[in-house]
Amino acid sequence: DSSMIRNLLLGMVGFALAVAPIAASAAGDAAKGKTAFETNCASCHGTSGKGDGPVGAALPEPKPRDFTTGAFKYDTDKDGTPGTDTDLVNVVKNGAAAYGGNAMMAPWGQLSDSDIADIVAYVRTFKK
Repeated sequence: DSSMIRNLLLGMVGFALAVAPIAASAAGDAAKGKTAFETNCASCHGTSGKGDGPVGAALPEPKPRDFTTGAFKYDTDKDGTPGTDTDLVNVVKNGAAAYGGNAMMAPWGQLSDSDIADIVAYVRTFKK
């Protein structure tokens, strides 16, 4: 009947409103991420995100990831999709070696969760 449908719709709207702020707060700020990236990541990944930073150029293979391709290797949370924001956060926080990758991608767990989220948001801006 119509009251059951109305209650169902109201419940769905209430759920969406309750969940929306959580999802929005999890996203990083790319503008803030640019500063954090340039301070912490650009020496290896380059200011343009191509993996061509001065330190990265001196590293053995594999070279730092080129973020302009948008191709990411790790599925850290085993959800079947490599390169999600969660995966990138985990690699930044714990280092690539924690997921079978190159130990040269050191863990940056000393950064705050918000700094890491901001860096991930900025890394997303490199994809061409």
